[in-house]
Amino acid sequence: MFTSLVRSFKKYRDFKRLKDKDFAFLFCESNDDEVVVIDTETTGLDPKKDEILSIGAVKVKNNKILTSQTFEVYLKNSKEIDAKSIEIHGIRPCDLVNAKESDEAIKEFLKFIGSSKLVGYYLEFDVAMINRYTRPLLGIELPNEMVEISELYFDKTITLIPQGNIDLRFDTIMQNYDLPSMGAHNAVNDAIMTAMIYLKLTN
Repeated sequence: MFTSLVRSFKKYRDFKRLKDKDFAFLFCESNDDEVVVIDTETTGLDPKKDEILSIGAVKVKNNKILTSQTFEVYLKNSKEIDAKSIEIHGIRPCDLVNAKESDEAIKEFLKFIGSSKLVGYYLEFDVAMINRYTRPLLGIELPNEMVEISELYFDKTITLIPQGNIDLRFDTIMQNYDLPSMGAHNAVNDAIMTAMIYLKLTN
């Protein structure tokens, strides 16, 4: 109950800080039948200095992945992409020729997710990266409730291996549930694969 009160207070405080009331919908009650699974590709792993290159998302409603309702956007970045990061996410400078300004991209993303619960694999990092843009733009951090896939997997697996070491790597979880790979590694495909894991863990 205390945690719930703290969350409610923070949500109320952030609503008061919201610079653009056109985004008040972020603070509406979420629909329990729908979540949005998100993923980001970034220039590095430091939310304080690195930037988002792309955001991918897919909606899950009534235990179904709505592949017809996916979201993908590329963001312009202010510095050269490191060669090592290109090896990881495969996003090259030429892929960002038609990328959108960060403010426009983030606003489109916020309109897609609305007030839905957010689901992700190591979601804390993705949200920290997104908050780097929402704070100067809207004066707030994402108010959405969040569901961490690795925590769900740990909680479900620890009952089977109470004293064992649990491998929380994404590929391992996919293999353990015999889930198909989406092929190309990008934010949308990663979001869809994460959605598949989410359905396995919650059904």
